[in-house]
Amino acid sequence: MKDLRIFTGRSNPRLSEQIVNYLGTSLGGVQLENFPDGEISLKLFEDVRGRDAFVVQSTQRPCNDHLMELLIYIDCMKRASAQRITAVMPYFAYARQDRKDEGRVPITAKLVANLLTVAGASRVLTLDLHAAQIQGFFDIPVDNLSAEPVMTAFFESLDVGPITLVSPDIGNAKRARVYAERLGGELAIIDKRRVSGSEAVTYNIIGDVRGRTVLMVDDIIATAGTMMQAARLVRERGAERIIVAATHGVLAGPAIDRLAAAEIDHLAITDTIPLSDEARRRLPNLTVLSVSELLGEAIRRIHRNESVSSLFIK
Repeated sequence: MKDLRIFTGRSNPRLSEQIVNYLGTSLGGVQLENFPDGEISLKLFEDVRGRDAFVVQSTQRPCNDHLMELLIYIDCMKRASAQRITAVMPYFAYARQDRKDEGRVPITAKLVANLLTVAGASRVLTLDLHAAQIQGFFDIPVDNLSAEPVMTAFFESLDVGPITLVSPDIGNAKRARVYAERLGGELAIIDKRRVSGSEAVTYNIIGDVRGRTVLMVDDIIATAGTMMQAARLVRERGAERIIVAATHGVLAGPAIDRLAAAEIDHLAITDTIPLSDEARRRLPNLTVLSVSELLGEAIRRIHRNESVSSLFIK
């Protein structure tokens, strides 16, 4: 893979290091810093002319800074004559703003897609987009990976007994069904009505969880309001054990307090977003799952022009 060059932004350098370790290569040299006024300064120390260039950058808080850094990276690579530029975004910010659900609001996910394309990205590699239809916002290829293989391996490592996959809301039912089929469990769905962007009220559960191990999988844990209320509801309905897993641990606002207080036996979150020392300290039931091999294998296959979707065919 002599024509492969992989660089990292400042959002998740540890994950980037694990990716290149898996691939048996190293990160490209770069000078990346801020001017006194906050503007980003970037200079590549690797020749990317005619090469296949990848930049790994999640866009978690401060998402605007990380997004701008990614755009500058892409522009720099384009002007340095890279043959192909792939933006590897383990966490894609603004994905929850994918439609106009009321008057006079933006579709910010589409704006981000436009920015990446205009900057010069040839391809986007991401993980568990909040809304899969965001792929249609792009006129360039988008590989939307699933963390399902990583999550399933974690679940199978536990002695869980009879299981029920519980979808925390109607919109997540398809994801829960995939896990139910993989793990041979039953499926239940929670009827949830959202009050605001930070609060949700749960009403009822469709399905039986009494005496069973409940697995709840979501793409994002933001304020943890949905998970906290879902865990309370299934516990009230007789669930024996509760295992919660999420791809992206945004953990904003009261999330850590809520997860620490929730009656959850196991909590698993991947490393698409670096988890804080506070989260690791206050959540003793937390297991961090790495997606570095999944992303690394996808990068290898993209570089070799091989199938990426075959990663998920069993």
